[in-house]
Amino acid sequence: MYKKLLLVTIIATSLALSACDSSSEKTDQEQNESAHSSNPDILPYLNIKQQSANFALPFCENKNCIDVDIQTIQTQDTWLNSWIEKNQATVIQDQIGLNQNMNLQQAINAYVKKSDAWQAEEKTNKAYELTVYTRMAYQRNQYLLLQIGLDSKQDGVNTTERYYFFAADRKQQKALKILDVIDAKQQVNMNDFVQKAYQEWLEKQIPSVKEIAPKKLLWGQADWFFDHEGLGLHFRTNEIVKDAQQLDIYLTKAQTQQVVKPVIYENMF
Repeated sequence: MYKKLLLVTIIATSLALSACDSSSEKTDQEQNESAHSSNPDILPYLNIKQQSANFALPFCENKNCIDVDIQTIQTQDTWLNSWIEKNQATVIQDQIGLNQNMNLQQAINAYVKKSDAWQAEEKTNKAYELTVYTRMAYQRNQYLLLQIGLDSKQDGVNTTERYYFFAADRKQQKALKILDVIDAKQQVNMNDFVQKAYQEWLEKQIPSVKEIAPKKLLWGQADWFFDHEGLGLHFRTNEIVKDAQQLDIYLTKAQTQQVVKPVIYENMF
């Protein structure tokens, strides 16, 4: 199965996408643009480029200054670039318990404000540190999967390799939640797959987690991912309840074909 997706396949796929030399990139782009001009159903070449995100931090005269590094990707799709930045803002907000309609700079400003408040509590409290890295993890036809990972030091807690996933339909210029791709008539079956995996995971948790964890897992707003074999759900450490381990639920290819809308399955898998 594809249980290495989060840390191996995704990274390998991303590296493979960026491994081509400039001459072959140019050739691929020219061929795609030619095909697009004759067939509007073929989307323009993205020409993905890694770069530092555009944002500003306040001037700091102290040695104990906030450190924020955000690596992003730039494409030739204006809507996609805006969508990527919006998701980065969402991820940054999540680190400080916010969920508002902010752009990237606004999210960083809120993060800085939270760091300042933490430092003001005790002289020994260190400013926050945040590193964000962004990858286009998988693409097929108009569907793509964005992975945003982060490492952070805040409130005296170190976090490494915390991942978020976002899916989109380029053709429709629309972000996709898991319920957008599941056939309405198959939601019961999808729920059965999810709850079975959840109960197996719950049995392995420590007693304090078992005591407060919900009997059934709510999954309609969960992060989800996909590749050529199927789709899955991703719940980060502490996301279900405090001290809960990470949970990744993987559907087999047959299960995926059963629950995904046929018109989407045909082009996504």
